[in-house]
Amino acid sequence: MDRSVPKFTTLGCRLNAYETEAMKELAQAAGLGETVVVNTCAVTAEAVRKSRQEIRRLRRENPTAKVVVTGCAVQTDPDSFSAMDEVDFVVGNTEKMQPATWRGMTADFIGETERVQVDDIMSVTETAGHLIDGFGTRSRAYVQVQNGCDHRCTFCIIPFGRGNSRSVPAGVVVDQIRRLVEKGYNEVVLTGVDLTSWGADLPAGPKLGDLVMRILKLVPELPRLRISSIDSIEVDENLMRAIAEEERLMPHLHLSLQAGDDMILKRMKRRHLRDDAIRFCQEARRLRPDMTFGADIIAGFPTETEAMFLNSLKLVEECDLTWLHVFPYSPREGTPAARMPAVDGRAIKDRAARLRAAGEAAVARHLAAQVGRDHQVLMESPRMGRTAQFAEVHFQSDRPEGRIVPARITGTTAAGLTA
Repeated sequence: MDRSVPKFTTLGCRLNAYETEAMKELAQAAGLGETVVVNTCAVTAEAVRKSRQEIRRLRRENPTAKVVVTGCAVQTDPDSFSAMDEVDFVVGNTEKMQPATWRGMTADFIGETERVQVDDIMSVTETAGHLIDGFGTRSRAYVQVQNGCDHRCTFCIIPFGRGNSRSVPAGVVVDQIRRLVEKGYNEVVLTGVDLTSWGADLPAGPKLGDLVMRILKLVPELPRLRISSIDSIEVDENLMRAIAEEERLMPHLHLSLQAGDDMILKRMKRRHLRDDAIRFCQEARRLRPDMTFGADIIAGFPTETEAMFLNSLKLVEECDLTWLHVFPYSPREGTPAARMPAVDGRAIKDRAARLRAAGEAAVARHLAAQVGRDHQVLMESPRMGRTAQFAEVHFQSDRPEGRIVPARITGTTAAGLTA
């Protein structure tokens, strides 16, 4: 590796990737030399295993580098990572965003720096003051507006890695989006751990819909605004109004549904029932007929019977879901669900496969329905872009990267649409 440039590896979510970009800037400003940084994920036991595997691999490949581990897996279980022979520094999710942490790892300070720096994430009351102007592709930028989660779903460890919900003030968000537009970005994606809880900790308790309307009003030159995963039961009146009236808000919503059976939803400690999900999708599509939905669904949650699973499978059709993220359930130590009666592993694998097959069929239907239609496509590379509904479109000749171009859809492939 280049001894003058720290090397970063990211596991897990888009927010982790966003924070890695912030850490790169902090490490560079601190003058950190030969260092490997692993930003870990804790969402599943498999994610934690992969994090450890990555740490060991990077140590083998970089025997003389300092190895720094951070992220949600470290925040939730710092002792086990500090016990790894391959690890030099263990840094929590709050500490990784503080300039002093990175300055302390330089040669001048290393003797005075604590090897393990992980404080109580639940005591954090503000979002970290890091804003990355332009993280993403040359066409699409991601803006973190919220972190943490106040809910305690029985399968989820993430609140213990991210802390309680805290929001970036609307004025700060708007200023950042203005800068991104000035740099030439044509699409901005709002991200967070529990996006629809944005504003609850701010004065007057604004809602996500208020933020969306404010962005669209105060940054009229922004062509496209997209919101990432949301909890449909928390969607407010202004967000529904934006869906209905604001063409610059993209008609693609990713929903945190998790299951389609009421008993399983209750055991997950979710705040919605299956009828709530169906009602929301029907109303959103009534307001915006070209709306598409993605969804997270867990297969094989503890106590799930075949009949309960079929309710989740039917939800794909009843909500007209298109882009599925299917998670075979795996227990996370320290969560209530890990103590519930488990489903047989073969059944979990089978149910996940059936959900994925339903998702693939839904994508095929959606793509087939686009043939012959005109779309505005945001180019991510010279020959590939995405529709407003996030379908890939492939061209046979180059288009300007980062621009929004008109396209007539001519066909479908395994990778998406052709134009």
